[in-house]
Amino acid sequence: MNWFVDLFVGSGLAHSIMILSLVITIGILLGRVKIAGISLGITWILFAGIAFGHFNMGIDEHICHFLKEFGLILFVYSIGLQVGPSFFSSFKKGGVSLNLLATGIVFIGVVTTYIVHLVTGENLVTMVGVLSGAVTNTPGLGAAQQTFSDMGGDPAIGNTIPMGYAVAYPLGVVGIIATLLVIRFAFRIKLNAEQSKLDSKSGDSNNTVKRVSAVVKNPAIFGKTIVEISELVGKSFVFSRLCHEDGKVEIPKSDTRLNNGDRVLIITTHADEDAITAFVGERIDMAFDKWEELDKQMVIRRIFITRPEINGKRLADLKIRTIYGVNITRITRAGVDLMPYPGLKLQLGDRILAVGAENDINQLSSLLGNSLNKLNEPHLIPIFLGIALGVIFGSIPFVFPGIPQPVKLGLAGGPLIISILISYFGPKYRLVTYNTISANVMLREIGISLFLAAVGLSAGEGFVDAIVNGGYKWIGYGVIITIVPILLIGIIARLGCKLNYFTIMGLIAGSTTDPPALAYSNSVANNPEPSVAYATVYPLTMFLRVLTAQLLVLLA
Repeated sequence: MNWFVDLFVGSGLAHSIMILSLVITIGILLGRVKIAGISLGITWILFAGIAFGHFNMGIDEHICHFLKEFGLILFVYSIGLQVGPSFFSSFKKGGVSLNLLATGIVFIGVVTTYIVHLVTGENLVTMVGVLSGAVTNTPGLGAAQQTFSDMGGDPAIGNTIPMGYAVAYPLGVVGIIATLLVIRFAFRIKLNAEQSKLDSKSGDSNNTVKRVSAVVKNPAIFGKTIVEISELVGKSFVFSRLCHEDGKVEIPKSDTRLNNGDRVLIITTHADEDAITAFVGERIDMAFDKWEELDKQMVIRRIFITRPEINGKRLADLKIRTIYGVNITRITRAGVDLMPYPGLKLQLGDRILAVGAENDINQLSSLLGNSLNKLNEPHLIPIFLGIALGVIFGSIPFVFPGIPQPVKLGLAGGPLIISILISYFGPKYRLVTYNTISANVMLREIGISLFLAAVGLSAGEGFVDAIVNGGYKWIGYGVIITIVPILLIGIIARLGCKLNYFTIMGLIAGSTTDPPALAYSNSVANNPEPSVAYATVYPLTMFLRVLTAQLLVLLA
C-alpha cells in the first residue's frame, strides 16, 4: 500500500494533481455552506489548501508556482472579457459620479492601510495581503504576490501576503454586509419608501427604449421621405410601422413618404420621445397589440448574429431596410436593449428584433446566420493571443518619480488590461471575441480555483505559527480597512449625492468586488439597481485594486 500513501504525502506529478483536485473539491463543497445566509463561496478553496499545507500534504514547488500564475492569468483575463464591453461606457452620464465614489473607497482603503502600517509597525507587504482580504479582492492578492516575487523579496515575507488575506477575508465579507446595515439604520432608510422613489423615477432613463404611436399632422413633413424627416429631426428614432388611412400597413423604407393622417409606430429613447412625437403630429392611444392585429401579414422575429463576417460591420453597411424591406426595431446585447442607428457596429451574439414579410425575414436570417450552434463554438485565438500580449505588456517596466523600482503591471495587470481592450475594440477590427457566458464563467472559475488552491498549499506550512505569533492582530486591522472607507463614502453618497439606498448597496458591493454583498443587496432590493451600480463601478475598481496593490508592495 506504499503507492497509496505516496499519493498523499509523497511527491511527483500524480501526487500534485490529486492533492490539487482534492483541495478544490473540498473547498467548493464547503463554499456551499451558508451561515445566516452568508457564504465565503469559492474562497474556501484557499482555506482547504492551507489545511493540506499545514499537514505537510503540499505539492511540488515548481508545479505550485506555475499553477498559481497560470490560474491567476485565466481568472483576470476572463474578468477583462466580461467587463470590457462596458468598461468605457461606465464613465458616461451617471456612471461618472458612481465611479468617482468607488475610486474614493479604493484610495481611502489604501490610505487607511498605510496609516495602520505606520501606527502599528506591521510590515507593509503583509498589510497588502490584509487589505486584499478586507476588501475581498483576489486579483489584488495575485498582483501583490507577483510584484513581490519580481522584486526578489524574501519568500518568508511573501508568504505573509496570502496569510493576511486569509485571516482578513471572512470578516471582510461579513463587515461589508454589516456596514450596509449600519448605513440603512443610521439614516433610518425604509425600503418601501426607497422603492417608491425609484418607481417614480423609472421613466427618467434617457436610454430606455420606448414605443410610441402617433398620427401625422405636421404639414411640414407631408410628402417627405423618412430620410428627409430624419435629417430635419436630428434625433434617434425608427418608424417601425406605417398604417395608411385605408388601413394598409407597411414597413417604412428610406424613401417612404408620410401623408396627413398616417399612423406610425415610433421606436425611440425616452429622451427623444416627446420631441419626435410633437414633430410628427400627435400621440395616439394605440397599444402595440393593436398594431399586431393590423399587420398580420408581417412577421416579428428575433435573429441572432452568428456569421463572423458580420462582426464589426455597421448597421448602415448592411442596408437591411433598402435591400430586404425589413425594419430593425431593437438590438439586444448582453441583456441590454440598444437603439438601432446607422453607425451602430454589430457584434457576434447580438440579437436583433426584425419586422417584415416572412420571405424577407428568412433572407435576412440567412445573411446574419441565426445559428445558435455556432454561438456555442469557442473562439480560442483571442484568448491565447490576448494572454500572450498581456504577458508582454505586463512585463514592460514603467518608471515613476519617487518609486525606487520600475512598476510592472505583471501577470495580473497586463492580461487584465489587454482583455479589456480586446473585448471592447476587437469587434471594431473584425476580431471575434464572443464566447458564451457559460464558457467565460468556466474559464474564470477554473482560473481562480487553481490560483487559490496553489496559494493555500504554499502558505499552509507556516500559517498557524504566523497567527499564534501575532497574526491574530491582522483580523482587527482588516476590520478597520473594511469599514472605514465604505462607511465614509456611504455617508457622502447618501447625504451629498442623494443616491438611492439600492444604488449605494451596489456601489459598495462593486467597489469591494464582493459577490456575497451583491447577492445580499439583490435579495433585499428585489430590483436591478444594485446590479446596475455594481456593473458600473466594477471594471474601474478591479483595475485600481490590482494597480494599488502593486504600488503598495513597491513602497514597502
